[in-house]
Amino acid sequence: MHQVEIRVMGHIDERWSEWLDGLTITHTEANESVLTGAIRDQSALYGLMAKLRDLGLPLSAVHVGEETFPGREETQSNEQGRN
Repeated sequence: MHQVEIRVMGHIDERWSEWLDGLTITHTEANESVLTGAIRDQSALYGLMAKLRDLGLPLSAVHVGEETFPGREETQSNEQGRN
């Protein structure tokens, strides 16, 4: 899984979250919607981008974080705390 943050111009109603692969939707004062959450892989990201395109929402930014593995986040946090 990868963590993703996608910014689009305009406000998307939070009820669209499920249709947008369960991503969390928040709004900024700059009239943007910020979608955040985990995606399976690059093909899921392309599918999500197609949905946003179909809604006619201009992209402001897309950021895909490092791949994460279930249960690994806690291990990494514990190891960082020991250093």
